[in-house]
Amino acid sequence: MKKLIFAASFLFAAIALNAQNLDEIIGKFTTANKLDRIGDIKTIRISAKTSIMGMEMPTEIWMKSPNKIKTVTSFNGQDMVQVFDGEKGYSVNPMTGSSSPMEMTPEQVKQISRNNYFNNYMAQYHQEGKLSLEGEESVNGKQAYRIKADLGNGTSALMYIDKASGLLVKTSATVNQQGMDITVETYPSDYTETNGVLLPMKTTTSTSGMDIVISFTKVEVDIPIEDSVFKLK
Repeated sequence: MKKLIFAASFLFAAIALNAQNLDEIIGKFTTANKLDRIGDIKTIRISAKTSIMGMEMPTEIWMKSPNKIKTVTSFNGQDMVQVFDGEKGYSVNPMTGSSSPMEMTPEQVKQISRNNYFNNYMAQYHQEGKLSLEGEESVNGKQAYRIKADLGNGTSALMYIDKASGLLVKTSATVNQQGMDITVETYPSDYTETNGVLLPMKTTTSTSGMDIVISFTKVEVDIPIEDSVFKLK
């Protein structure tokens, strides 16, 4: 009986310690990314280029507090669009043979919302009890906390937060594509501050031996952006 009580006490202590460490890590992440001051920012516009298999495609991103986001990537004179207006999400992908807007699934909305700077998704996951500290790991020669995030529907992702800086340096997830499980790894880097907004100016996503690189070329903060930008004509 004493052994059982001791084991239970040890388990509760470990859970409490894990939660305490996560509180500190997510707090540092929030401060390092200046997300504790995000309430002072209203809009962000980003000009970027997406490089894949030797091709470069111009990309524009608009974000407006608290939750509106739109991305447009141009290829061969056609625009691939993803937009969330705060209530519903839509996508347009001429590469599928149709230029008609398609309403996003809830999972697709979650995915695009994770790219919205106004959404501190790490703090949200932590508040919802969806994070667990899985130890530490070296990422590009530097120690990072390895944190598992429960994304729902039986899926999860690993988030790596640099111990020294508190910045996200890697994410890893296994996704099902056409019946096959593939690992997708993303490496944000070159963090740069622009008028109180800290963003990774380069993000490399590796999957199935292919790299997709998104490079930010211009960041504009608190410029006028009408709500109509987030409506599909």
